Amino acid sequence: MNLEPVRSGPDAEKIRSMFGEIAGGYDRANNVLSGGVHHLWRKTLVAWSGARNGQRVLDCATGTGDLAIEFKNAVGPAGEVLGTDFCAEMLAFAPAKALKQGLEIKFEQADVTQLPYETASFNLASISFGIRNVQDPLKGLSELARVVKPGGAVMVLEFGQPSIPGFREAYNAYSRHVLPMIGGWITGRKVAYDYLQNSSSQFPCGEDFKDLMLKTGQFKSCEAKPLTFGIAYMYKGIVK
Repeated sequence: MNLEPVRSGPDAEKIRSMFGEIAGGYDRANNVLSGGVHHLWRKTLVAWSGARNGQRVLDCATGTGDLAIEFKNAVGPAGEVLGTDFCAEMLAFAPAKALKQGLEIKFEQADVTQLPYETASFNLASISFGIRNVQDPLKGLSELARVVKPGGAVMVLEFGQPSIPGFREAYNAYSRHVLPMIGGWITGRKVAYDYLQNSSSQFPCGEDFKDLMLKTGQFKSCEAKPLTFGIAYMYKGIVK
């Protein structure tokens, strides 16, 4: 299926390089900046996905493997989870993290816009905090849907923009001023956290992101649910 890009996303090589530079401090920065709530968001996404024992799951932009680990806990020893990322430096931390928890997860380097997997070969596919960093997000979503069996789900977790007055302004001030400063202090790359804040504030969320998913033509339904007053959103697309 040929799809025209709906937006000009970030340059893929710049994104790969940026994440490679912050890989060593990425987990620590996430825990500090979110107060650890990002782990709860991932658990909530996996619960909503309906993942069950014995299923096969593909987690793209897996980074250091957090969401892949949550899915492996859900599908059990009889299930299979494959975690992929196009940044080798980020992916390098994932196998040891899974092994430390006694989990057998396969990790491979792969680009979500060009997945090297057969059509309809997974029960579920997911991407967390990664789709806004894809140069062509429509193509990435299309690829995620392609590798999932009809009736299976594509699960997306991404930052949003809170809409509650007062909270919205406080969160925006934190994101613009505090988040880049702390992220830069932990990783030594403040410019990376400036980018991450700017990208999340401009990327479609809620109904707009559902529309983006539906533009692929590969989902029969899409749902969106806000998390923590809209700081993040999770999405479920059921594949045709």
